[in-house]
Amino acid sequence: MSHRYADIAFTETIKKLQEAHGSRKSYARFEVIEEPVNQVLGPREAGFIGERDSFYMASVSETGWPYVQHRGGPPGFVRVLDERTIGFADFRGNRQYISVGNMMTDDRVSLFFMDYAHRTRLKILGRARLVDLEENTILNRLELPEYRAKVERGIVIRIEAFDWNCPQHITPRYSTAEVQEAIIPLKQRIAELEATLTAMSETTANPT
Repeated sequence: MSHRYADIAFTETIKKLQEAHGSRKSYARFEVIEEPVNQVLGPREAGFIGERDSFYMASVSETGWPYVQHRGGPPGFVRVLDERTIGFADFRGNRQYISVGNMMTDDRVSLFFMDYAHRTRLKILGRARLVDLEENTILNRLELPEYRAKVERGIVIRIEAFDWNCPQHITPRYSTAEVQEAIIPLKQRIAELEATLTAMSETTANPT
């Protein structure tokens, strides 16, 4: 089967570089012309996206310059709308509107979803559409009533391709919530030891 991500990302120049560096043979197997794959999200991809609290998104300006922006929110703020569509509420930020302006002239975007703790990365290529506040049917699926941030619009992205990256060179990092969860057993053990020490001290102070 042809690998949709490779079809888009591997230009002739890139293929020549792969050939020169010895990786072309392993990637060529992605390009057998049959039913394309890696453009439809499965349970693994949907679950991974639904757990993330941030991602990086690249867009292209009218002058050809790439622009990368970090987007964040509570876990699950990016919604999987169907097997080829994801979306998120666009919260007010610094109001430069670079990504929004770029999407108005070129709808192509590239996204990186990162799980630093488990050294996992999902790359997505897609086409973005800006959703006005009046489009209630879609926006209602993207809004987060309990998250205190002003929503200026929605952004819906049609998946063109995705690929999972290897964990090489991803430095593990942990969120505050992940650290707090990880140290729960340590806190419990400390409490147990403190209780034991207290009991031993009381026994020593009041021998029978």
